[in-house]
Amino acid sequence: MIWIRSLAFMVVFYVMSTIVAIIMTPLLLAPRRWTTATLSVWGKGVTLCLRLICGIKVEVRGRQNLPKGGALIAAKHQCMFDIFGSFAFLPDACFVLKKELMIIPFFGWYAAKGGMIVVDREGHSAALRKLVADAKDRFTAARQLVIFPEGTRKAPGEEPDYKPGIAALYRELEMPVIPLALNTGVHWPAHGFLRHPGTIVFEFLEPIPAGLKRGEFMRELEARIEGASNALVAEGI
Repeated sequence: MIWIRSLAFMVVFYVMSTIVAIIMTPLLLAPRRWTTATLSVWGKGVTLCLRLICGIKVEVRGRQNLPKGGALIAAKHQCMFDIFGSFAFLPDACFVLKKELMIIPFFGWYAAKGGMIVVDREGHSAALRKLVADAKDRFTAARQLVIFPEGTRKAPGEEPDYKPGIAALYRELEMPVIPLALNTGVHWPAHGFLRHPGTIVFEFLEPIPAGLKRGEFMRELEARIEGASNALVAEGI
């Protein structure tokens, strides 16, 4: 049964995504808010299909830790639903994406129109300077900036590897960082076909205050995200 439900979901997901992509194409000429609104509807549609077809519910915890307006969110990254799902509950999300994703037809176009921040992971110091400059610009627009500190997807239980980009943002923006723990990889494996029933949880943790030294900040961030994510994974198994 899980194979049938997973196959049905994938068919509906790709058909729905194709329709949304076609609808969004003219919106590339419209103001950005139209793209943001369409991505929100799409995220909610994917979330609804997961529940109705696969028996996967989505729960968001710790909303009280998320301020109104601009925010710097450091999230665990286990699968692509981390992005799809976030569009459903973040009013104006801006993701930090690797530049390789921008060459994907439709996705890259809409990411650019949506004002996502693109980074060259091989660019070193120049890439970090651009990341900080772009982040400051997005905060001027009171957007929720979401960065995956590890830079790529990590399966549940895989050894974490936190990169320096988040530390640069934390230092230069001089603002709290909100850790986001999750267990999406239990129900939507990054490299698997099956979608396992249960409850996907996104949990916003208490903000890490501004002003910590780099090493202290990185240790605190990793400890909070990994500890909470591991607990959510255990809860979801």
